[in-house]
Amino acid sequence: MEYSIQDVARAVGTTSRTLRHYDSIGLVSPSRVGHNGYRYYDNSALVRLQRVLLLRQLGLGLDAIGDVLRAQDEQSAGEVGILSDHLEVLRREHVRISDQIGAVERTIAALERAAMDGTERDLMEEKVFEGFDHTRHRDEVEERWGKDAYARSDAWWRGLGPEERREWQESVSRLSSDWAAAAERGEDPSSPAAQALAARHVEWLRSVPGTPAHDGGGDLRGYVLGLAEMYVTDERFAANYGGTTGAAFVRDALRLHVR
Repeated sequence: MEYSIQDVARAVGTTSRTLRHYDSIGLVSPSRVGHNGYRYYDNSALVRLQRVLLLRQLGLGLDAIGDVLRAQDEQSAGEVGILSDHLEVLRREHVRISDQIGAVERTIAALERAAMDGTERDLMEEKVFEGFDHTRHRDEVEERWGKDAYARSDAWWRGLGPEERREWQESVSRLSSDWAAAAERGEDPSSPAAQALAARHVEWLRSVPGTPAHDGGGDLRGYVLGLAEMYVTDERFAANYGGTTGAAFVRDALRLHVR
């Protein structure tokens, strides 16, 4: 089956001009172009377009989306495998957002009841922070590095005060921004600037209790190399560095640093 560019644009809620732009930059090409210049899309092209839209919703720019698509295609997982990975990410996000919606609804209800009867409500009992908890990654961390790693990291995080948490998050954000900026200006992974970033990155990993980097006795080299590869293959992490190209730069610099 084939659909005209107008049919696809209407289904997606976009414009024919946007679809032509996706074609011009190599994201989604029509399955064929008629002798009259009309563009037609088959099922394979529609699946490709869905992948682009999913990545856009994750906050990636078009250049980064192109990098992710190429990396995914090179893995030869097939469309079903790639979309299954996307689906798992969406399911996790769906649960998190549903929890947050429920938390906000409960907060509003508690405040409205308090205004009506003049009695202050215990918001903690209303579970107003459900869905905002960093422990949503618990299963993934325990699967990769063990329950003890998660427990120690969780205890460390809960022991930090609000200001300490804010400062730590800001330092991580600065590190990610500096990595992305270095990749954007074309730094070589072996350059002094890139290796200084790699040293900062390893120092950041050392700051988190429960990780092999912090413990000292673990396989630091293997841990860093494993994370570096995950930055490229997992789009959630690649987005922190401007997409797959930026993540590949981080990976290559870290490889050189630990070796």
